[in-house]
Amino acid sequence: MARRQRAVVSLRSAPSLPRHVRIQYDPVRQAFAVLSPEKVFWPNEISVDILRRCNGQSTVGHIIADLAAEYDAEEEAVAADIIAFLQEWSDKLLVKL
Repeated sequence: MARRQRAVVSLRSAPSLPRHVRIQYDPVRQAFAVLSPEKVFWPNEISVDILRRCNGQSTVGHIIADLAAEYDAEEEAVAADIIAFLQEWSDKLLVKL
């Protein structure tokens, strides 16, 4: 039985959402949900902003720069949090690297 190799986030990674994961707005809760088979996640606004940029073309470095500009923050201040978030979601198979 082969074990899955853990993907590690780097600045050159180009994350995307797997086919089984989608973001959907819930008008009742007025919040975005991330749906995967048999699981629903309720990420906060910043997490949704990260996930929306996971299009398979933008690198993690580009996502960091884009979010830092949008939130008027230093790239170094947000980089660790974004990388940790993407690593956690990758480990849960909710983001492909």
